[in-house]
Amino acid sequence: MEYRDLYDENKKLTGRVIKKDDPVPSGFYYITVMAFIENSDGEILLQQRSQEKGGAWATTGGHPKAGESSLEGMQAEIKEELGVYVDLNELVLFKTIKTEDDFVDFYYLKKNIDLADIKIQVEEVQNVSWFTKEQIEDMIQSGEFFKWHIDGYRDFLKYKMTKQDYLQNQ
Repeated sequence: MEYRDLYDENKKLTGRVIKKDDPVPSGFYYITVMAFIENSDGEILLQQRSQEKGGAWATTGGHPKAGESSLEGMQAEIKEELGVYVDLNELVLFKTIKTEDDFVDFYYLKKNIDLADIKIQVEEVQNVSWFTKEQIEDMIQSGEFFKWHIDGYRDFLKYKMTKQDYLQNQ
């Protein structure tokens, strides 16, 4: 049985855990992680969720297991879903949002990953591919992009623009 740590409203560990599919008690939160993986051509790696999970295209993400930090959970999700190891220092946390029952940590990873090296977790993922920003916008418009990841994708684009502006002004 998989467990998740529970956090307080300030994202501090409480020492309490819940089973993976149990409802979150009122006043407590769990962690969700999402990674935006970009190659040197500016393309974003997306994964097509399994048919059991709706079949939409999405970013890599999930929930850290009890005892894992957000960062360690992101590393583990990339390894589990894509079969790709990333070093913790390659992942950059660029935003956290608080929802009704979780904190969502958004990570950026700049890495050229050969699609032939990816070993998908077939229970969760049926396909992976690199996409341009224009292709992703088309997927959003057509409903092929996982709706719960759209706001995160928009935040990623803002992060990228801010980062580029910062680097140009150095």
